[in-house]
Amino acid sequence: MAAPKRYAVAASGQWVDEEDGRRLPAGEVHAWEQGLNQTVCGLSLSRSELRRFPHIGWPDIFPESGGAADGVQRVCPRCASAAGRRGTDARPRWHRTNPRP
Repeated sequence: MAAPKRYAVAASGQWVDEEDGRRLPAGEVHAWEQGLNQTVCGLSLSRSELRRFPHIGWPDIFPESGGAADGVQRVCPRCASAAGRRGTDARPRWHRTNPRP
């Protein structure tokens, strides 16, 4: 079984945390797989003028995580569907073990 994918964050804006000086995502956020020039939903990073945040994991942008969610205004629903809202487990909840022929 393959290891679950770890997604980083691409966002339309950014802000800097005054306590530790880290860049954090703001505005609309998308899931992004490092090494690719597009988001999980298919937007081009450069044409959409999205900023990359390789140091921020996808689960950290949700308000219930208490991570880097302070400046997030909208989470892309297509990225949330593909990358999941359940942390590092990005696979579907079900798995067919014996498919029909």
